Amino acid sequence: MISIRDRLIFTGQLLFTLLVAAFLIVPAILSMLAGVTVNYFQGIRSGVTLQWVIQVWELYADTIARSFVIALSALTVTLIVGIPAAYALHVRGGRLSRVVEEIITLPLAVPGLAIALGLLLTYGGFSDFRRSWLFILAGHVVFTLPFMVRSVMAVFAAIDVKTLDESASSLGASPWRRFLDVIVPNARPGILAGSLMVVTLSLGEFNLTWMLHTPLTKTLPVGLADSYASMRLEVASAYTLVFFVMIIPLLVAMQIFADHKRRQGAGR
Repeated sequence: MISIRDRLIFTGQLLFTLLVAAFLIVPAILSMLAGVTVNYFQGIRSGVTLQWVIQVWELYADTIARSFVIALSALTVTLIVGIPAAYALHVRGGRLSRVVEEIITLPLAVPGLAIALGLLLTYGGFSDFRRSWLFILAGHVVFTLPFMVRSVMAVFAAIDVKTLDESASSLGASPWRRFLDVIVPNARPGILAGSLMVVTLSLGEFNLTWMLHTPLTKTLPVGLADSYASMRLEVASAYTLVFFVMIIPLLVAMQIFADHKRRQGAGR
């Protein structure tokens, strides 16, 4: 039997959660509604239109495609580099591994503008590289790699990697096959969590990208800031609407995929 005290606590927690959700979601909804109104200052009564959305698509379609290319490329690089790095750091252990791990995670404590400035000072002289979207990709990899490494290492810390590796070795598996067929499948929850973080952060990263981009290599957040600064409020709001429509389904799909894989792993 649920007591009155428990009901009051639950009700209070529910109301607080709804208030926080409303505080975060309502502004986004209002911004998206402004993107489909004829005149923002008159509100919905001025009429509903898609002309601002069409204008945004005509002006910024390249930034949308480029953002997804960079995000997926960053995910690919962090998977190729981050998983072996996490495995090596976990197996090696000791003071040196902790030092290397701290160096890898250093970008989390350094502002994105400082990371971008370091990249500009180091590689800014390579003009072709500087003008390419690969320059932004390099910055995104530096920024997101720690999330992949830490997510995978967290899983390694929860399982007996050494026993799994020794068991596969006793069966005659080569180091490469042990890594691909034994270690990686057992690290799947961390890989999926890290992948979700990498894609989310890459798509929404602004400070670092703002420093690294050129007029021909804008991404979604940079284009959004540009539209807010130089165009009508309706156009900027339409850009916000396009941003949500393009990104939310991708993140939801990735989350569903991660949950499906997690349930499959739990059912074995």
